[in-house]
Amino acid sequence: MSGAARSAISFLTCFGRPTAPQSGALPDFPPVGLAVGLGLGLLWWVATAGWGRLVGSGVVVVADIAVTGGLHLDGLADSADGLVPHLSTQRRLEAMSDPAVGAFGVLALAAVLLMRFVSLASLRPSPLLLGSLWALSRGLMATAAGSLRHARAEGGLGSAFGGPAARPAVAAAVTVVCAGGAALWWLPVGGVMALAAATAAGLAVIRLAVRRLDGVTGDVLGASGVVAETVGLFAASSVLAGGIRW
Repeated sequence: MSGAARSAISFLTCFGRPTAPQSGALPDFPPVGLAVGLGLGLLWWVATAGWGRLVGSGVVVVADIAVTGGLHLDGLADSADGLVPHLSTQRRLEAMSDPAVGAFGVLALAAVLLMRFVSLASLRPSPLLLGSLWALSRGLMATAAGSLRHARAEGGLGSAFGGPAARPAVAAAVTVVCAGGAALWWLPVGGVMALAAATAAGLAVIRLAVRRLDGVTGDVLGASGVVAETVGLFAASSVLAGGIRW
């Protein structure tokens, strides 16, 4: 396994030894997301078969937090505290750096966790669905980290993966292969619709950050991924509820 792949696994999951971020690791983000999603999807199927949809959904939500170390949810809370209130750019960055979670962060976490749970509970377990959405979310993070300006002059986790070797175009291409392939295998039309909704939601978070911070941060990238996954799950449940199964 290459050093870049180990760096991606160490950063995105709780597995492996701590490894310094490498800009060449960005194309490895989507495959790592695919693997995490497939693993969670298998757990979803087993837990639902054993204990029913409600317990199975709760197990997946908790397992996702454990596998990722809650990194992206932390980014969501910090981003909500910094991007939602009416503040100056500097105050927004300061609020996002504060380890304490404010009211906006708590509300964002509660809303996202609730929507993830109810969306999972309304769906039949599918490793391919989670694999496609988790690959997409990591691909969005990687592409944005390698191609957009970083808001903090002193850098951070997001900028640590940038640089000449970042290859955001390669990361985007790998995302299309990983996320698109899994989604098409799950449901040809429904999968594409779920990915489209997820992509739009993730890009909306990134666009908001660029407008209000003149760039992105590691927290913003994590928030965009979590929002993309959540909206994708909701879209998938809505598609199936509407009878689209082809």
